[in-house]
Amino acid sequence: MSAAEPVAVTVVIAARNEAANIGQCIASLRWAREIIVVENDSIDRTVDIATAAGATVFANPFETIGGQRNVAIQRASSDWILVVDADERGSADLGEEIRSVISRPSYDAYRVPRRNFFLGSEIRHGGWEHDRPIRLFRSNLRYDSSRVHEHVVVTGDVGELTSTLIHEPYSSIDGYLEKLERYSGWWAQDRYERGRRTSPFSALIRSRLRFASMYFLKLGFLDGEAGVVLAALASTSVMMKYARLWEMQKRGEK
Repeated sequence: MSAAEPVAVTVVIAARNEAANIGQCIASLRWAREIIVVENDSIDRTVDIATAAGATVFANPFETIGGQRNVAIQRASSDWILVVDADERGSADLGEEIRSVISRPSYDAYRVPRRNFFLGSEIRHGGWEHDRPIRLFRSNLRYDSSRVHEHVVVTGDVGELTSTLIHEPYSSIDGYLEKLERYSGWWAQDRYERGRRTSPFSALIRSRLRFASMYFLKLGFLDGEAGVVLAALASTSVMMKYARLWEMQKRGEK
């Protein structure tokens, strides 16, 4: 792909303390006409590395991930947006497919499949194989206000690309637990504000069901050791989310 013929898309990356990932992420997307990084409160070299890699970087106070992306989308100069996380990598094949799709679009938004890796092992079961978030869309679309599981608000059908993003979300167990700490709190706050309530018994049952579903029903055991660890961590994640929701409602009763 010639550098003189960039793909007419703006890549949007929301990042905080992603010095270990941001450089490689941007390098994998150099075929895009524009790359915008929106960061908040990074205390590592995220900003310096992203700037040196050629991205446009700016800071914005954090409220939600979707909100961060929306602010970056407003600054985009392209008619099409590709949203990428710092722990994801693109490819030349993805760039060429996007070039073809946006030249004659059939939809306003497209799902982009992801190949997910955990501690170096590709995860092909447990539900991760169906990971196809909406990531390519027209620049007039925006994310909703959810703190977690944010999504692009789309009216009408959504297309799907065949080229993938490589996704390595957890480089260590510590990384998983650090993200769980943040996301479980956001999830519980969202549900509490919507009137959702729970009990310790419900939290326990839901966590056990998550393990059974991911490991047995969705064939997570076929991913070997990584499969059982991921199913156990997913069970812990469910327990943490509902336990924190229960904590919020107990405090609210006082």
